[in-house]
Amino acid sequence: MRGAHRMQEQRETAAAAEAQVGRAAPSYGAHFVPKLVIALREGYSAGHLSSDLLAGLTVAILALPLSMAIAIGAGTTPDRGLITSVVAGFFISALGGSRFQVGGPAAAFIVIIANIVHVHGIGGLMTATFLAGFMLVAAALLKLGTYIKYIPGPVILGFTSGIGIIIAVGQLKDFLGFTGDVPAEFLHKLTALWQIKNTFNASALLVGLVTLVIISVTKMLRPSWPGLLFAVVIASGLAWGLGLPVDTIGSRFGGIPSALPMPQLPDLSPAMISAVLPSAFTIAFLVGVESLLSAVAADAKTGGRHRSNAEVMGQGIANIASPLFGGLPATGVIARTGTNISAGAKTPLSGVMHAVFVLLFMLLAAPLASYLALPCLAAVLLNVSWRLIDYKEVSHFVARAPFDDRLVLLATLVLTVIVDLNVAIGVGFGLACMLFMHRMSEASIAGLGTSTRLNDDTDDVEKPRSVLTEMKLPDGIQVLSLRGPLFFGGASSLIDTLRSGNIYPKVLIVRMRDVPLVDATALSALEDLATDLGKHGGRLVIAGLQKQPREALHRMGLLKRHKVVVASNGYIALEKAKALLGGPAI
Repeated sequence: MRGAHRMQEQRETAAAAEAQVGRAAPSYGAHFVPKLVIALREGYSAGHLSSDLLAGLTVAILALPLSMAIAIGAGTTPDRGLITSVVAGFFISALGGSRFQVGGPAAAFIVIIANIVHVHGIGGLMTATFLAGFMLVAAALLKLGTYIKYIPGPVILGFTSGIGIIIAVGQLKDFLGFTGDVPAEFLHKLTALWQIKNTFNASALLVGLVTLVIISVTKMLRPSWPGLLFAVVIASGLAWGLGLPVDTIGSRFGGIPSALPMPQLPDLSPAMISAVLPSAFTIAFLVGVESLLSAVAADAKTGGRHRSNAEVMGQGIANIASPLFGGLPATGVIARTGTNISAGAKTPLSGVMHAVFVLLFMLLAAPLASYLALPCLAAVLLNVSWRLIDYKEVSHFVARAPFDDRLVLLATLVLTVIVDLNVAIGVGFGLACMLFMHRMSEASIAGLGTSTRLNDDTDDVEKPRSVLTEMKLPDGIQVLSLRGPLFFGGASSLIDTLRSGNIYPKVLIVRMRDVPLVDATALSALEDLATDLGKHGGRLVIAGLQKQPREALHRMGLLKRHKVVVASNGYIALEKAKALLGGPAI
């Protein structure tokens, strides 16, 4: 299967190029050609159709209880989860850039949805989702999809684990059958749950535990079976048959509608847009990260290759369409996508079929949903939250990862749980960037001394030698070796390196052969270095300038202003340095 998919993917770049009539090479628009179009061009047989129909039905069976559980967990009604699976699921598969991606409401969105609904109501959620869709379309048009892969892993692991904790705590009320008001904030929620502990309902706990047991047993013994649906149906049937006093979808929400509502634009007033804009950015970010992570996971499983910008475009259109019908934010979901692949899907039509089957359920079987017990759906989300927390991966990461990455993970996780997802992502990403820049700044200063051999390491045996690294230098000459991009993160280390010994050489050779680029802050630091050296009667020689640093130094006038001597290599730099000392040439 992997080989067949790999052969299909190798033809897709050429197929995308053919979509642009009269052009020999892929044009700008070719980046957004959906995988569905490419797959259909390759040929579509009756065998493909039967495989896609079976896979679509299998994923729809998984999506039914999960979509309703996510919607309820997010503080909305179950029908909104189904609407999202139908509308957004259709567009994600039809217009996306992954062959096997299946989309819909995702558990990772529960926290942000609940917060938006709590502050701005359902209307605010619709507006935020609508705006997020346009942000994603804009990101795709700017071809930013390929950059989402640069989100640090500890940040992703931190906020997904934090979301899992919040989801788990949020389900305790229905799982234990508590009655009473519970606020949205995590710490206040814990306090409120403790205060209403006397309303505990043993019947609700029994139904929830039966659901978890069935999910676990089915996963162990028959992993290909739709364990979530079996668990919810069997446990709800048990509650109905025994007349257990537990809440159901019918008793709390009055059932679900049997058709899609008419489309309606959300509130786009300036006041509402201004109020929900930060949340819209968060939704767009989560959609991009979740969908591309899911697409990458699908590629790893099939040997294929997704189209990042086409995928982001499809996600954007899906999130524009979903709120028009009252749906929730949607993204590609790893669980559904993996099920789709395991069920034998051949093309994105399987995801389209999944949306059609969920719609048929709404049309034909909506009354049956009224009997589903809420402790069952709470158990489904508890199972999902455990997978999100991923205790084994988090514990392994905390035990083995570098200290900086552990700090980013823990900061993101704690802020997600205690404060807010927006703050957690911002702080986590900012902290990761700062620590990365610190590492880069340390790596960029290779050493200062009378020979860089003093700072040699075992890797140097693989690197070209230089006269500056092979011999003891004359008194009065020192070498400062720089490696890697020289940017604002490491600029301060330049001047600090020279000042730390409080001994200024008569000639300082700055070896920049391994520096591919410099930024404005680094140029300023080089100027400070030259100025400081000049105040102590020293001269500066720069060796091995590459194109971008050389042009930048000339453009800033730094070389002329400080009478900096430039040499093409270390040998010439050393001769010029000795000439500045007035000593004999070598």
